[in-house]
Amino acid sequence: MDLRRKATYQHKIKTIEEIRAIVGLPPREKKVVMCHGVFDIVHPGHLRHLIFAKEHADVLVASITADEHIKKANFRPYVPEQLRAVNLAAFEMVDYVVIDREPTPLKNLSVLQPDYFAKGYEYVQDGVHPRTRQEMAVLERYGGEILFTPGDVVYSSSALIEMSPPNLAVDTLITTMAADGVSFEDLRRALDQVQGLRVHVVGDTIVDTLTNTTLIGGLTKTPTFSVQVQSKTDFVGGAAIVAKHLRAAGAEVIFSTVLGNDSYKAFVVEDLTAEGIEVRHQVDKTRPTTNKNAIVAGGYRLIKIDTVDNRSVSPKTVARLVEDIRGSAADIVVFSDFRHGIFNRETVPSLRAAIPDGAFKVADSQVASRWGNILEFKGFDLIAPNEREARFALGDQDSVIRPLASRLYDAARCKTMILKLGERGILTQRASMGEDHYFHVVSSFVERLVDAVGAGDALLAYAALARKATGSDLIASVLGSLAAAVECERDGNVPVQPEDVRQKLDDIERAAKLA
Repeated sequence: MDLRRKATYQHKIKTIEEIRAIVGLPPREKKVVMCHGVFDIVHPGHLRHLIFAKEHADVLVASITADEHIKKANFRPYVPEQLRAVNLAAFEMVDYVVIDREPTPLKNLSVLQPDYFAKGYEYVQDGVHPRTRQEMAVLERYGGEILFTPGDVVYSSSALIEMSPPNLAVDTLITTMAADGVSFEDLRRALDQVQGLRVHVVGDTIVDTLTNTTLIGGLTKTPTFSVQVQSKTDFVGGAAIVAKHLRAAGAEVIFSTVLGNDSYKAFVVEDLTAEGIEVRHQVDKTRPTTNKNAIVAGGYRLIKIDTVDNRSVSPKTVARLVEDIRGSAADIVVFSDFRHGIFNRETVPSLRAAIPDGAFKVADSQVASRWGNILEFKGFDLIAPNEREARFALGDQDSVIRPLASRLYDAARCKTMILKLGERGILTQRASMGEDHYFHVVSSFVERLVDAVGAGDALLAYAALARKATGSDLIASVLGSLAAAVECERDGNVPVQPEDVRQKLDDIERAAKLA
């Protein structure tokens, strides 16, 4: 969407008090009609409804339900409130648009006192809905009337979305950026601002191995595949790759971890040291360095073989980690939890208490094969769970995403939460000035998915740095999302460079100018 075109419609989007000041209260010279709905994907049924309403009055006010009150389906609304408001404002028949922060239109009806309130035919065809009766009661108090749109054309926004989801990633982003006063130059500047930040990463190291093979037989006498090894490649993963992403972005990084007394210990230390990361590792001779070996044949992963000891690290090791954390002069402390020994309900309190005052506290609990609870990291500045981790933490399999996010945010008592939603992008939530939560959605910008492993690590690194450097949740969300997209478009979990993020940003800005 051209931002200049958007600006021509923006003047129509007002608060209910502003609209009341313009049109006045009844009796008024010009009749006012109000419509209310979600208007997620505007379809022909909506247009018929709006046209019908405007035919009965001089001024049409379109009221839309705010994002936080839409709970009918998961991942709804598909279109965020600012973009939904602009979409309606672009119609000639619509004079004003208001984003209703209340769960129902009752308060706005009382404030504006429209001459007519237009409802869809579906609200009366099977008897008057109880909520419609409440609206009619408000209208009757001041002499307003309700209008029901003729029901010859009915469409479902949800049905249209499920049939063919539109790609609104760029439109949604530029609308969200405009609402927060963030420009593309602000995003580029943030990549420079993160340079030199001091970060202390504490967490579980994983060595990820890709063993490429050729299938040479099997499934004759026994259900056993036979493969021939072609190549084997090791990658530093887990909390260690988070440290590498941070270093690649320009931070000064200290990494505290626990390793086994084996060949992978040397591999990890040499790999990270070569990148300029200060490695403060403790060696536990009773456990191996965690290794996860994926056996691949013909591009398919046949099986993953894990060499791991998930026992809690010893009290002596915890004490050393505590002293290490307490003694660091870091701007940011990142707890990167993969539940392989360092973090559990007994160790987290003492490790958390060791974080120096004033440090920006970040926690991530990326748990695939084990259970970890992000709520063990309460009171942090930034947490970044995915949907599965959020549902486990709350014991909630049923709530749709936005109420789920709000509940987790409240329970975690954090300042900012980035909820990772896979191919649907992320939902970022923080406290607003009022009682309601403030959140925005950033869509995924993956153009060609190659390997999604490690996307969360890249997101965490760039989001944490940007949030600390700029104080902006939106900038942190966008740069984190772009870093995750870059990671998804390559094979293997390798550090994302700022140049890669800049290129992604340039591509999106070009698309925004063409939209």
